[in-house]
Formats: sequence, C-alpha cells, structure tokens
Amino acid sequence: MRGATNKILNLSEDERKNGVVTHSSGNYAQAVALASKKLGIKAYIVMPKNAPQVKKDGVKSYGGIIIECEPTIEAREMTAKAIQDEKEVTFVHPYNDMDVILGNATAGKELLEKNNDLNCIISPIGGGGLISGIILSSISFGNNCYVIGSEPFNVDDAYKSLQEGYIVKNNLGSDTIADGLKTNLGDITFNIIKENVKEIIRVTEEEIIDSMKLIWERMKIIVEPSSAVTLASVLKYKEKFKNKKVGLIISGGNVDLNNLPWIK
Repeated sequence: MRGATNKILNLSEDERKNGVVTHSSGNYAQAVALASKKLGIKAYIVMPKNAPQVKKDGVKSYGGIIIECEPTIEAREMTAKAIQDEKEVTFVHPYNDMDVILGNATAGKELLEKNNDLNCIISPIGGGGLISGIILSSISFGNNCYVIGSEPFNVDDAYKSLQEGYIVKNNLGSDTIADGLKTNLGDITFNIIKENVKEIIRVTEEEIIDSMKLIWERMKIIVEPSSAVTLASVLKYKEKFKNKKVGLIISGGNVDLNNLPWIK
C-alpha cells in the first residue's frame, strides 16, 4: 500500500486522468485499486488467472477492473501493455520503480525509528520492491543494520541472481504457496539488492506453513505465506541469529480462510 500510494501520488494530473494499469498476483493489485479509488481514478489490474480468489475479491471490492491472463511474467507484461495502449492509461510497475521503492522504504524507516538498535532486518523478496526500500532505510536510518532477504526454495530466482551476477528468472511452472513472491527481480531492484543485501535465505514450503501457523497462533495476526518466510528464516537458522536483535518485515495478509494450508 505504501509503494502504490507513493507512486500514484507522484503522477501528474495528466498521467492520472485516464487511470492506471498494473500487473500483480494480488497484494499490489489491491493497493493500486484502493489508492486509485481514494483519488477518484480508474485502476485496471492484470492478474494471473490462478491468483487466489480472495485477492481477486479484494481488488473488486476496491473498484479495480480485473483482466485475467496466463500465469507467467511475460503474459502479465504483454496484457498490461495492451491495456495501456488501448485505454491510454499510465502503467505503474509493481516493484521496479523508485517511487514504489521509496514508498516501501517508509516501513523500514518507521521500524528503525522505534528500534534503533536492530542488528538486522529480514524482508521477503519477490520482485524486490519491498526489500529494496528496506535496504535504503537501513542505510539511511540504521546503526550498522544489515538486511537479509528471504524467499521460497521453489522460486529462488533472487538467490540465483546473486550467485550468477545477473537476473535469473524462475523456471516456467515453478510454484509456491507464497504466491506473492513468484515475480522476478527488475533491473532497479537487482542493482540495489546485489550491492547491499547481506544474503538471501531460502525456505521450504513446509517451513513457510509452520511459520505462518505460529504467527497466527501466538501473535494473533492474519498473515499469508509470503509474509511468513521471514520468521521461517529465523527458525531455520536459530544459531545464526542467536543474541541478535532482528526485525521481521511481515507484509501481506490476504488469505482464503476456507482453505488454510495446515488444514488437510
């Protein structure tokens, strides 16, 4: 919501007049729809046809106009470009944009203002817009606070990108319960991450589900799997974080309550 709001607020009146279009599996989609509704402009949202219904329902409830596409990055981008040309609307990228990144950075800024002695912050990593903002905040407002990324083994393109030194994309058909993290890095986010992130920790589907359930049970907070990867990283490597003060970014709580992953 922070990134989407900052991006749309920074558009000119001329850029806003016909509305905006984006592509997203659901979280940024809802954010763009709601930010657009508050500003009285149209929001066209390209979503993969296999996106969770709860996320589609959220977009519709905020007045977003959904256009479904095949569940690939290429299909998202092509469909969004077609809508942009047909409707003469402004494209707002879900993560590879400095206005989006700086909006997201406010989460890290607020966390560090309240906890100025954090040793590190762990952030989910999908397209990299959130973790890039957290990195910039840690540099500007942290006290030797480093940033770690967390992603599923099943879609570990960010981890592989750092290993190879260039952007690696997930294999076609790669899937994870953390649907919000299936996107690939962009050139802006990759450059910020490769120069500043300490490491990227990968977690299994089972570890994600266990951490999600623990947050629900102990903290009474509704989080989706994409949020739970950060806690999963700590639980996976307890010794690594022993005696450290760690901040966890938990972002995203769009869950189908009738289809929880730990209920068989």
